[in-house]
Amino acid sequence: MSKKSIIARNVKRQRMVERYAAKREALKADGDSMGLQRLPRNSSPNRVVNRCSVTGRPRAVYRKFGVCRNVFRSLALDGKIPGIRKASW
Repeated sequence: MSKKSIIARNVKRQRMVERYAAKREALKADGDSMGLQRLPRNSSPNRVVNRCSVTGRPRAVYRKFGVCRNVFRSLALDGKIPGIRKASW
């Protein structure tokens, strides 16, 4: 598990991206680079990290399922992800 503070920081970034999305689009359309620089850094969508929804792990996260590879494997073997089963050929 990740530290709770790191997970909370990422959630805060996601909220800030949503809050400033309209303003950011308007500034981009106007070509106002100085206005974009005045926005908070965490309002940029590039700063949001894809994290596992179960463990908070930042690496090897499948976007479609929102979980890391370790959790994905255990959920798939338990049959909790519909349509996923272990390959055998």
